Amino acid sequence: MAKVCVPLAKGFEEIEAVSLIDVMRRGGIEVVVAGVNEELVTGANGITVKADTDIKYVLADELDMIVLPGGWEGTHMLAENERVQELLREMKAKEKVVGAICAAPFALKAAGVLGSKYTCYPSVEEQIGKEGYTDKEKVVIDGNVMTSRGPGTAICFGLEIVKRLVGEETYMALKEGLLADYC
Repeated sequence: MAKVCVPLAKGFEEIEAVSLIDVMRRGGIEVVVAGVNEELVTGANGITVKADTDIKYVLADELDMIVLPGGWEGTHMLAENERVQELLREMKAKEKVVGAICAAPFALKAAGVLGSKYTCYPSVEEQIGKEGYTDKEKVVIDGNVMTSRGPGTAICFGLEIVKRLVGEETYMALKEGLLADYC
């Protein structure tokens, strides 16, 4: 079974985090929600999520992917957290998948793991750098780096992660069951 870590830092975007966690778990992926500096993490809109573990206990060798939800405050914490940044670099070095949605590609850039093609929330590309940015796709896959645009694309992003880590058959069944024809 594939295993994915979703780090949550204060100010994370709740729709993105919960949608990704839900879709991946429905797809048969083991998801570890890792708190950054706290066990009860409050998102950008006041919703609190209880983490499964602390990010300091997460090991790249035990993961197939790490995926970062957006939200500006949470993104900046992910970009500044030494363990998150180290984990992202370890995942890249081990040729494992890294992903980010909304503002969070900013944290991938900070770690030096963002691919040459990416997408993000409109205007965040100004903080990251416009080279390689596109707003034409809901999900951009560039080798082992997956990025997506924002809250409205979170289910599509989760489905693409399921396709990548579990397979086409599970992806199609899940997409149909979620009524996600728009993905």
